[in-house]
Amino acid sequence: MQQTDLLVVGELNVDLLLDQVNGFPVIGQEILADKMLLTLGSSSAIFAANSAALGSRVAFCGMLGKDLFGEFILRELQSKKVDTRFVVESPVHQTGLTMILNYDQDRANVTYGGAMNHFSINDIPLQALHRFRHLHVSSYFLQRALQEDITDLFAAAKAAGLSTSLDLQWDPANTWDFPGEACLPYVDFFLPNEKELLSLTGQSEVEEAIASLSGFANTIVVKKGIHGATAYSSTGVLHADAYVNDHFVDAIGAGDSFNAGFINRFLNGHDLPECLRLGNLMGAINTTAAGGTAAFATIQSVKQTAQQLFNLDFQPW
Repeated sequence: MQQTDLLVVGELNVDLLLDQVNGFPVIGQEILADKMLLTLGSSSAIFAANSAALGSRVAFCGMLGKDLFGEFILRELQSKKVDTRFVVESPVHQTGLTMILNYDQDRANVTYGGAMNHFSINDIPLQALHRFRHLHVSSYFLQRALQEDITDLFAAAKAAGLSTSLDLQWDPANTWDFPGEACLPYVDFFLPNEKELLSLTGQSEVEEAIASLSGFANTIVVKKGIHGATAYSSTGVLHADAYVNDHFVDAIGAGDSFNAGFINRFLNGHDLPECLRLGNLMGAINTTAAGGTAAFATIQSVKQTAQQLFNLDFQPW
């Protein structure tokens, strides 16, 4: 039986985007938005969908409610050729939702966790891990029931022969309680952005943060937005400049699209510089359309955007 490239374990929610708002709201006051969009949300789902768009064979494991938002998410994932057989539908808990207010090139988010708060290691097909090549986990801090078993999950994946990656994302509680010393030895690629890395380690400089993790982490890839991305590994430090998009729409999911490009290249046998390059390109392409997946409708549209906006040809293998 042919292995599936990716098992994505993570949170599932819809995103309700309010665009072109005139500032952020103040308690007791009302503001207007000129545009609204309901779309597939969650870091994990954006990564899964865009990985599939780039040609990877992807399965998803997470929890939804048996409700209209859950049905919407399943349809969206399936339309993007993501295998949803491991998605659990809860008859008790509602599907999560994030409301996003976009203002200029910044945003404010409010998330209702719902079913994602109750997704645990017992919902993950550990006995089937050998059917996959790579495990990716995102949004650790939003998955409360999975947190205490995160190290066991990655250890099981490595024991089954998988490569692994982790993107913690932001901690809404701002406590940054993560068992890094126990978990990160089982993570091949740790993928924080710069702000998350500094918050996690309590350091003020990236080099100090990397040093504090170097005793137990493997490759750390730090995403820096318009300043590119830097990989720190046992072989040294590599930096790749960003691709600047002059037709910016929003940055929702840009880091997840970076991850999709990076892991796509890794699974196709490319070296670290090429993984960084394609990660940066996919992150930039992400910002050309609203939401995290609209810029990745088809591989043809992705290639067209790369050619027209960045004068680049690429093959997704």
